[in-house]
Amino acid sequence: MKITRYIRRPVQLTLLSSALLAAFSLPVFAATLNVMQNEAPRSMDPGNQTATFTGTVLDPMYEGLLRMSPQLKPEAALATSWSSDESGLVWTFKLRSGVTFHDGTPFNADAVVANFARHLDTKRGLAASGRLRTFLDSVTKTDDSTVVFKLKKPYPAFLNLLTTGACLMVSPAADKTGTLDSKAVGTGPYKMVQYKTGEFVLEEKYPGYWGDKAAGPDDIKWTWSAEPSVMNMALQAGETDVINPVPPQFARVLKNNPKFDLHESPGASVFWVALNTSLKPLSDVRVRQALNYATDRDGLVRAIMSGFAQPANSPLAPVTAGYDKTLNPYPLDLAKAKALLKEAGVADGFTLSIAVQGQDARIGQVLQSMWAKIGVKLDVKIMESGVWTKAAFADQAGKKADNTGAVLASWSSGANGADLQLRPLYYSKSFAPGGANLGFFDDPKLDEMLDKAASTLDENTRNAIYVDAQKEINQQAPQVLLYYQNDLYATGKNISGVTMIPGGQIVVKDAQKK
Repeated sequence: MKITRYIRRPVQLTLLSSALLAAFSLPVFAATLNVMQNEAPRSMDPGNQTATFTGTVLDPMYEGLLRMSPQLKPEAALATSWSSDESGLVWTFKLRSGVTFHDGTPFNADAVVANFARHLDTKRGLAASGRLRTFLDSVTKTDDSTVVFKLKKPYPAFLNLLTTGACLMVSPAADKTGTLDSKAVGTGPYKMVQYKTGEFVLEEKYPGYWGDKAAGPDDIKWTWSAEPSVMNMALQAGETDVINPVPPQFARVLKNNPKFDLHESPGASVFWVALNTSLKPLSDVRVRQALNYATDRDGLVRAIMSGFAQPANSPLAPVTAGYDKTLNPYPLDLAKAKALLKEAGVADGFTLSIAVQGQDARIGQVLQSMWAKIGVKLDVKIMESGVWTKAAFADQAGKKADNTGAVLASWSSGANGADLQLRPLYYSKSFAPGGANLGFFDDPKLDEMLDKAASTLDENTRNAIYVDAQKEINQQAPQVLLYYQNDLYATGKNISGVTMIPGGQIVVKDAQKK
């Protein structure tokens, strides 16, 4: 198969010029930190999205009761202290006083109750609600500065969960207006000035912030491009200060350029193809296994990631507690793949449609070439981010109507543990659109394992269960695992204070620009 290059050089230069003109059309403040990422934000409401790079844009504007420390441990944010009863089911939080949302709404116990009520309301349909409803029974007010959480069962990752997007506090007043998807209103050190869809998000320091008002740049401007060359050239031209993630084909060049710092660390992002297990022939486990045997993961890492990744052997990333490095379920074996297709009654192959975001087009094309060797004709549907989101998170009827057999995606639980990696993707109650089980995989045996592990307090026992869960997922093959992407971001030499949470989320609110 001939793989089409991203774009010819003359057109590339035209696109670069127009993209940069649009991206930097606003006046640039002297202390503005310019950040470019490879996809647009999906929502300004942290509870209505689960995308890593959207979370990066929202991070300066929102806070939760707890936040992740530089040591990747939960620490105080909007809560000053917390405690639990002996059962681990009842948690009491004391709230920080004197805090207001950016619209002037006071932050208090009523605001906390309202925030979690919207996630417990199944009629709201917020994208990040599913992981909360699994374990959270209720949130009640004791007084203006005290709230009590009651869990349905013990959940060792509860404090970690409170640092994630679903638990970031939004203004209840703004939530009632229904404008949060386009207008962020949190309590963070930065407030939103402007969000021009398709072009940029501009944030500036919030003068009423309760914490350190001196830290960080005066303004943060976010732009994005799915074209790797645009990101690379924007940094090289000094039009942006930070790019994330660094396109792997440009990583070595930037690493060797004394004008820039390339930051690389083991990542938590797992790239995979979610297979629609409710459609034939993918409903047959042998077909799903065949696609795994036909996938050259080492070749993908070389061709797509220029070596800045490692082949995936598990639905958990190596940085996640419980990961089993000994697994090797699907070495490249075309003969085995063809034999499985023959057993399943599709010896001559079949046609499969896959939804792919623009920046991941090359992955789809490489898979197309690989799977053609076993007779599978992969129809790669390349979509911009918003269209892809609708297709990827469509329900069973929607995917059947669109004949969407597969979705190319990535997922990271960051430093938040195995449950937040596995439950959204593979638990039977996490079907899209309410969760990220994009292929509608339903395995009671796995459900039981995940529930048991999530409520097991002893870490060694819990991790042993997760090892069995990894084996079960690999055996049932509801996905084709691809690779674990290294976290890569680059800055100019004059930029300091940018940090990375495993999985690709950079933290820029404490950055310094010399």
